[in-house]
Amino acid sequence: MYNMLRRPTIHKLMLAIATLAVALGPLSMMAHEEDIYDMSLDENLLSPEIKNDRQADKIQDFQYDMAVAFKQSNYEVEVMRDGEVIVITIPASLLFEPNDTVITPLGETQLKPFVRMVKNPGFYKMLLVMHSDNTGSETYTLNLTRQRVNAVFDWFDENGSVDYVVPYALGETDPIVDNNSLENRKRNRRLEIYLVPEKTMIQQAKKGRINMNHIAKEKN
Repeated sequence: MYNMLRRPTIHKLMLAIATLAVALGPLSMMAHEEDIYDMSLDENLLSPEIKNDRQADKIQDFQYDMAVAFKQSNYEVEVMRDGEVIVITIPASLLFEPNDTVITPLGETQLKPFVRMVKNPGFYKMLLVMHSDNTGSETYTLNLTRQRVNAVFDWFDENGSVDYVVPYALGETDPIVDNNSLENRKRNRRLEIYLVPEKTMIQQAKKGRINMNHIAKEKN
């Protein structure tokens, strides 16, 4: 069952609320040419598909450099989809106080490197996926992750454009380790940020050179 989210502005989205059996896609509150707000997490991770090998090579090289830069800044980083998608994991403890939904000053520091992405909509599609441990009821953990990912979404909305930002709240349904110790539960409480190449990056790859800074300069 979907839980309704608050709607502070017209851009606020319905979140996908996962159950133990199935993760549901988010309901759309605004039109989008690719319907990314009507797509499940898995569908959003697989699109847009990059069919041209030369473009894929350019994007993989660019994403590798971006991943290295995040790694050097002490973020937990992985790549997927043959190196085309970057996954950054931020512990919830670096974003929020325990059981709270207000982003801390330290949390804002953690999110600031992503502001350049939301200031260049169409370069990346950014998927925000919030997780919790299994402390409390299923309803509680779903509501907690929903409110937390809303807070992150709102923060990006205040600092850029959220036209290509899609939030998901998964509660306790996708742990990376068993919730059988304090340390493991801490690891499961996390925000995953997926940086998926979008149309502007793909167009640049077609031309042979990818440069997000070039977009920012054109807008100034």
